[in-house]
Amino acid sequence: MTERHQTKGESSPSPTPSKPIPIPDEASRPFFAGARERQLMLQRCSACGRWLWPVKARCPECWSPALNWTPASGKGTLYSFALMHQLYHPAFASELPYIIAAIDLAEGVRITSTIVGCPPDELRIGMPLEVTFEQLSEEITLPKFRPAARPHGDH
Repeated sequence: MTERHQTKGESSPSPTPSKPIPIPDEASRPFFAGARERQLMLQRCSACGRWLWPVKARCPECWSPALNWTPASGKGTLYSFALMHQLYHPAFASELPYIIAAIDLAEGVRITSTIVGCPPDELRIGMPLEVTFEQLSEEITLPKFRPAARPHGDH
């Protein structure tokens, strides 16, 4: 194996920083496994049927510990949003400004995520959204949201 040494005046290309990657724990592992399969997974109470987010150990409605991970529709509406101009990590520099949003899912829970595929000036509170996914690594894929496709014939 040969080594290459940098000579005076020569600059090496600076690597593009990679995005921070979440590390799933026991509680969140099913969420990330679903996202890897491009399916938004939420907990649902077997006793009363309530959908839950964020991850919980018991249903806040009936206190049952009988919670199952269930595929969600991936449909929702925009509840609120903020435009992020502050650079908190160098890997996001090319994405500034980006949109952080609170999304009311069809299942009745509110999730925080990023909106993609929509200029900020086209966002409207109440607009329909749908889930999409960004693969960060072989193991981690994240759900994000975009404007929902309009049904055919809708103008």
